Amino acid sequence: MSEEKENTAMRLVHKVFPVGHFVISMMFVVCSIALMVFAVMQFWEGVSHGAGVSIHQRVNLVLEGLALVVVAVAALELGQTILEEEVQRRAQMSAPTRVRRFLSRFMVVLVVALSIVTLVTVFRFGQEAPQYLPYAASTGVAAALLLAGWGLFVWLNRSAEEHEPEAMQQAKREDKK
Repeated sequence: MSEEKENTAMRLVHKVFPVGHFVISMMFVVCSIALMVFAVMQFWEGVSHGAGVSIHQRVNLVLEGLALVVVAVAALELGQTILEEEVQRRAQMSAPTRVRRFLSRFMVVLVVALSIVTLVTVFRFGQEAPQYLPYAASTGVAAALLLAGWGLFVWLNRSAEEHEPEAMQQAKREDKK
């Protein structure tokens, strides 16, 4: 195959990726909306029950709804990140600044979601099944380790960014858009 045909084929392949990223992003958004609907239904079930349901069961239903909201927000944020970074900006993940930015957006969502899920499960298990508290605590430990690892990555990555100040300036210009 000639070099021109190879270049044409690669340009075509590179046009497919944003379409794929857009579809994936929209799937995250649709899943997030579905989870929010389920969360509202769960919340309503917890609030609207009559006299036959204990307050403890109601609290659990509301907490389960809250957990669904947390996952919905994480899915929505991930969809937004993919849409902005891969479709709108068509970002190339070769520059340290770009990698740090993308990972930072993802890690913020993940760490916050895991932290909230930890609080919900600790509250729930603390009341009804204390023997499961170590499992809830392990989720919190995972969130803390992710946060520490992310901080280490950002700290180590800082020196690489100093070698590419133009990439940092370009990222700042994109932020203004």
